[in-house]
Amino acid sequence: MSDRLLAGKKVLLGVTGGIAAYKAADLASKLAQAGAQVDVIMTEAATRFVAPLTFSAVSGRAARVDMWSEPAGEAIPHVRLGTLADLAIVAPLSANTLAKLALGLADNLLSATLLACVAPLVLAPAMESHMWLNPLTQAHAEALRARGAVLVGPGSGHLASGASGVGRMAEPAEILAAARLLLAQGGPLAGRQVLVTAGGTQEPLDPVRYITNASSGKMGVALAEAARDLGGRAVLVHAPLSVALPYGVQSVPVGSAVEMRDAVLSRLAETDILIGAAAVADYRPAEVRAQKIKKEAGDLTLRLMRNPDILGEVAACRREAPRLRAVIGFAAETQDLRANAAAKLAAKQLDIIVANDVTEAGSGFGADDNRVTLLYREGGEESLPLMHKSEVARRVLEAALPLLA
Repeated sequence: MSDRLLAGKKVLLGVTGGIAAYKAADLASKLAQAGAQVDVIMTEAATRFVAPLTFSAVSGRAARVDMWSEPAGEAIPHVRLGTLADLAIVAPLSANTLAKLALGLADNLLSATLLACVAPLVLAPAMESHMWLNPLTQAHAEALRARGAVLVGPGSGHLASGASGVGRMAEPAEILAAARLLLAQGGPLAGRQVLVTAGGTQEPLDPVRYITNASSGKMGVALAEAARDLGGRAVLVHAPLSVALPYGVQSVPVGSAVEMRDAVLSRLAETDILIGAAAVADYRPAEVRAQKIKKEAGDLTLRLMRNPDILGEVAACRREAPRLRAVIGFAAETQDLRANAAAKLAAKQLDIIVANDVTEAGSGFGADDNRVTLLYREGGEESLPLMHKSEVARRVLEAALPLLA
């Protein structure tokens, strides 16, 4: 599926020697599937792990290794590839090539091309722990960061030597997210902060039990990713999630509705768009037991009290947050979808409300897709067909853009 940020972009993918080179083939494939034009340059050492033909097959373009074997009449390859690239990625990045890049050496096609490259640079180091932690390697990495390169990883886990530790190459999905973050700079949300709430809050009964709901947090995570991909500074205030936290998004973990309320209100002054996608519990136990509640004969009666209405409190103090231009809420309903959503839109003084029927098969809590209707404060509505939550998120943020004018 074509990607709005990567489609049509010229991506230079460098692959150096290391067992993680097999992951680079998957990365090249994902870049090509996203619509990017991928030119792969391998070091000689990289060909000992994966054949150039593999990269040619997944990218649809010939992978290059030798600086001196270019077709007659073709422009100098390292200059042409380096200057035309919209983005450069090196994955895996060995300690040897890391040092070359930091020192400006250019003794092979990859290092020469990267020296001529002026595009944003994403580096995914992969090496043994002692090599990565060596002060020389750390100094080289810091020098590249200071010059604007983005280093993704390395992560910790099982290494080629059989040991465990830091040095594993980041997964292709994380490298892709870093690439998209770089390409998003200067997007329509550049300089804007988008605060998104996500997940189902947990209201404790005792040290081991709590009341919660079926929210997975997928929609909120998709909204934070969409804000990032539009160039915004995305802040995700989230209860426990069933999906991974997105790369390049500030994570603010909370548990209860009260904690979420406090986290939102404390960040309101620097927020331009607030999207309340969390499934906030309406009630919490009036008493939280200090010890685990023991099972006894008969029924257990709990007294519940109302939780704070986060978006309602935002409406009450909105005048004190002059940057806040758009407040968007969600209405997860099981009946009378439009009527209930419209009532919530008015009561909470929202600019937009996103209404969805959580009983619809394949939509709502836990699903990857969603069918929503957008209702606007100034009147009118827009019904969207069933689509992936990432596309729903994009449409919601695009609807908020005019409110920033």
